[in-house]
Amino acid sequence: MYRVGIVDTTFARYDMASVAMEELKNLCTVRFERRTVPGIKNLPVECKRLLDEGCDVVMAFGMPGAAPIDKQCAHEASLGLIWVQLLTNKHVIEVFVFEDEASSDEELAELADRRAREHAVNLYRL
Repeated sequence: MYRVGIVDTTFARYDMASVAMEELKNLCTVRFERRTVPGIKNLPVECKRLLDEGCDVVMAFGMPGAAPIDKQCAHEASLGLIWVQLLTNKHVIEVFVFEDEASSDEELAELADRRAREHAVNLYRL
């Protein structure tokens, strides 16, 4: 059975991981291994661990803030996720939603939900 790693962070304002898992369950039969890390820069190492432990693909979820330092940290995390893909020859689906992409909490939740579902479909198509 296909193993999908799911990694999210403690600081996310919306549970995108559960939404993506729900979407994938509707599309196919998969087994999930879910982990939560403290922050966005911790995503790469946990994704690599899951791939090294036998996951076929990993989804990495993060909700960086709007401050310049948050965007810099997200960029560094993204580079780390790219390195994980290169080192393992496996896909890491990065699903980031930035706090300033929406003007209200409701809009942010809708965006996070939609993005998680769309990337779950992308993973399925891989």
